[in-house]
Amino acid sequence: MTENERPRDECGVFGLYRHPEAAQLTYFGLYALQHRGQESAGISVAREKDKIFSHKGMGLVHDIFTMDDLKKIEGGGGSAIGHVRYSTTGDSTLTNAQPFVVQHRGRAYAVAHNGNLVNAHILKSELEENGSIFQTTMDSEVFLHLFVKNLKQGNVLNAIQKVVAKLEGAYSFILLTCKGEVIGVKDPHGFRPLALGKLNGHYVLASETCAFDLVQADFVRELEPGEIVIINEDGVTSIMPDNPPQKKSLCIFEYIYFARPDSTIFGRNVYEMRKAHGRQLAREAHVDADFVMPFPDSGNYSAIGYAEESGIPFEMAMIRNHYVGRSFIQPTQSMRDFAVRVKLNPVRELIRNKEIIIIEDSIIRGTTAKTRVQALRNLGAKKVHMRISCPPHRFPCYYGIDFSTKGELVAAVKTEEELTRFLGLDSLHYLTIEGMLEASGVENPENNFCKACFDGSYPVDFDPNLSKQCMG
Repeated sequence: MTENERPRDECGVFGLYRHPEAAQLTYFGLYALQHRGQESAGISVAREKDKIFSHKGMGLVHDIFTMDDLKKIEGGGGSAIGHVRYSTTGDSTLTNAQPFVVQHRGRAYAVAHNGNLVNAHILKSELEENGSIFQTTMDSEVFLHLFVKNLKQGNVLNAIQKVVAKLEGAYSFILLTCKGEVIGVKDPHGFRPLALGKLNGHYVLASETCAFDLVQADFVRELEPGEIVIINEDGVTSIMPDNPPQKKSLCIFEYIYFARPDSTIFGRNVYEMRKAHGRQLAREAHVDADFVMPFPDSGNYSAIGYAEESGIPFEMAMIRNHYVGRSFIQPTQSMRDFAVRVKLNPVRELIRNKEIIIIEDSIIRGTTAKTRVQALRNLGAKKVHMRISCPPHRFPCYYGIDFSTKGELVAAVKTEEELTRFLGLDSLHYLTIEGMLEASGVENPENNFCKACFDGSYPVDFDPNLSKQCMG
């Protein structure tokens, strides 16, 4: 799919407690999490009493920070948190870049957030009625307003617990206090991943374990749904909720698309999970063909699994140009056609007169898939089959993924037969929900995963007309 068609997650978060190179290591942590957000990035460091120093910008991590920037905010070490962002409905402006920093009674606090609070519009309205003034359009700012309102004698844990009791939706927060404490907070349903690591005695928090690998930290464990972890001079303190939900709601789309394949989330390696989905696809919808191929990089690992299970050769019949920037110039409609071709180029000799199975991780609107299928036909492909390594997306996400409205999701308005014709395929098959859950290898998966974008069964209630008006 094109960049505009891909579903997008809100962000990635990283935090490190008391390290002499806190800002620089946070920079590398964000670099590893860049896939979770390419719109803006920021780092905040607590290095002096009652103060937090920050640097934020629009764009990619390597474009925003220089070594001088990092040394300036680091100032000889401290605790740091960082954030990479893609907005869902909040404005794409520097004002909305995170971490957010506030001053309260002479003390500073910063927060980085991944997810979406479905009751943010209600909480924001109540806060404004009581005199709060908001600087951004982000639900993350709602958390900070509630947090400082509940601070009594500087009791950070008590304030967080009171705030969490009011929040509804998906969230993984990392909070930085001016004293250097780093605090991780995960929602009671566990929608978004958040993991704890250790780097030469210094504790680390990150959205994904691939960030630990880059900074050479050891993975300790994932935070449990509803858990609050406080990292300070006393080590790590864990507080669990009194009445956790009976069912978890781990976002299964993290496995299918968002998380990096070298990460381990929710107890499973993402690479192996995607291969398992491909193997299940081959069992559900085998078809004879000359080879199996992905469109890089979507579908790569599921295609490997499909090929292994089916015994059909795996080929990289489309070659990706890794040197194409996000700002590739597209001044006219005729020139825009180059945007697709400049990223992927076919190996013509592989395609001509061949029967091909394409593995994709998802179809959202379908327009790019249609263009690519037609390109294979034009190159002389005899038959083109497509297998999708997840069920059809028929429902929007309100928990932090920028899925289209239901009317823009092609699987919500076309049957599989209609979509097969629309895309110009000889056959099409989506992985079934039952097959997806079975391939997860998780015990009792019905009670562990959120799959609302596939079946419309939303685990947290919300007002669909208002819940996307104030998102992180």
